[in-house]
Amino acid sequence: MAETTIGFEPPALVLAGAIEHPLTDITSYRAVGGYAQLERARAMSPHDVTDQLIQSNLRGRGGAFFPTGRKASFIPTPDKVAKPIYLTVNADESEPGTFKDREIMRRVPHRLIEGCLIAAHAIQSKHVFIYIRGEYSTEYDVLAAALEEARGAGLLGDVELTIHRGAGAYICGEETALLESLEGKRGQPRSKPPFPAIQGLYASPTLINNVETITNVPKVLELGPQEYAQIGAPPDSTGTRVFCLSGNVVRPGAYETPHGITVRHLIEDIGGGIANGRTLKAVMVGGSSFPVMTPDELDTKLDADSLGERGLFIGSGVITAIDDQACIVQFALRVAQFYMHESCGKCTPCRVGTRWLVQILRAVEDGSASENDLEVLLDVCDRIIGKCLCVLGDSAAMPVASCVTKFRDEFRAHLEHGGCPFGEDSSLAHLFAPVDQHAQVTA
Repeated sequence: MAETTIGFEPPALVLAGAIEHPLTDITSYRAVGGYAQLERARAMSPHDVTDQLIQSNLRGRGGAFFPTGRKASFIPTPDKVAKPIYLTVNADESEPGTFKDREIMRRVPHRLIEGCLIAAHAIQSKHVFIYIRGEYSTEYDVLAAALEEARGAGLLGDVELTIHRGAGAYICGEETALLESLEGKRGQPRSKPPFPAIQGLYASPTLINNVETITNVPKVLELGPQEYAQIGAPPDSTGTRVFCLSGNVVRPGAYETPHGITVRHLIEDIGGGIANGRTLKAVMVGGSSFPVMTPDELDTKLDADSLGERGLFIGSGVITAIDDQACIVQFALRVAQFYMHESCGKCTPCRVGTRWLVQILRAVEDGSASENDLEVLLDVCDRIIGKCLCVLGDSAAMPVASCVTKFRDEFRAHLEHGGCPFGEDSSLAHLFAPVDQHAQVTA
C-alpha cells in the first residue's frame, strides 16, 4: 500500500504523539503516557469505567454512531450469565475510501490494545478478539508485535487477546456477519433480535466496537469525560474523528480533526483543494454506501446532526472529492458493481436488486436506456432500502438514488448522446470494480 499523508488539527487524541513518527514499540508509547489509563481503569469498578464512557458521549466510529458507553451497558454482568463475555473489535476496514483504522493500527497499536483491555474490564470480559481485514498484512504484523510486547510486559493480566485475520469479504464488516466468520462459518448477517449484547459470539454476550472507537477509550479516561465531551460538536458529536480524505484533492490523507469542521475546510484548506485546476462536482461523504453531496453543500459541518439535516451521514469518516472530469453515471455504476459483488446473497432484495441496478446503469452508460428507466432505477432502490437483514443493500441503493436525483441532467445527457458524453476523457472510463463486466441479472 502507498504511504498516506497524516495530519491533525488540535487536539490530536487517537493519533496523539504519532503524527511525525509511529509509536509502534511499548517504550515509545509509555513515554507519552501509554498504559497509565489501563492501570487507572483496573483500580476502578467496571460500572465506573462504563459510566465515564457514557458521560463522554463517545460514539461508534464505524458508521452507526451508536453511543459506546450505552452499548457497553447492555452487556449483562457475569453473575447473570452462565457463559463467557466477549469483546470483539471490528478491524475489517473494507468500506471504499476508508483507511483510518489502517493508520491507527500502524501508528498507535498499543493505544488500541490499551483500549481493548480497558473496555474488557468495563464489561468484565476475559476474551478479546480483534478481527482484522485479511489484506492488512503490514498492519497485522505491527499489531501482533505490539501484542507480544504487551503480553511480555504482563499487561494483559488474565485477559486472552486474539488477532483473527479475515478473508476479504466486505460483508464481514457487518457485526453479526463478523461473528459468523469468527465462528468459522460463512460470513452472512443474522436476524436480530437477539442482539449481540445478549447472544453474540458463540451465543454469548458480546460487545462489538470499531478500531477507532476503542482507541478513543484511553483518551476519554485521560482527559476525563467532561473535558472529552466539550471537544468537537457537543452534545452528540464529541471528540475527534480521523477523516479519510481522498479522490481528486491535492493532499489526500488521514487527518484527525474535531467534529464540526466543514467539508469545505477539510477539502480546500487541509486537502489543498481540487487537483489539476479542476472544479468539484460531488463529494462522497461517510463512505461509498451513503448519498453523495453536491458543491452547494460544502459548508455543512462534519458532525452527525448537521449532516443528518441534509439527509447525509458521517459514516466511517470518508470524504472523497469527485471532480468535473468524472462521469457521475460511471461513478454510480462502479458503486453498484462493488456491492453486487460483495452481496452475500442471503436476502433477495439485495441479491437480485443490486444486479438490476448494475444492468440498468450499464444501459444508461451506453445510451440504450430510456427516461422511464431512470424511474425504474429509483423504484429498484426503493425496493431494496430497509428490506434486508443488514445494510449492504441500502449501501448500494442510497448512493445510486442520490446520484440519479441530484445529477438527473447528466443521466439524461447519456440518453440524448447515445452514450457517455465524456467519452474517453472521463477519469473513471478505464477504472472498474472487481466484478464480471458481463454479469447478467439472475433471480
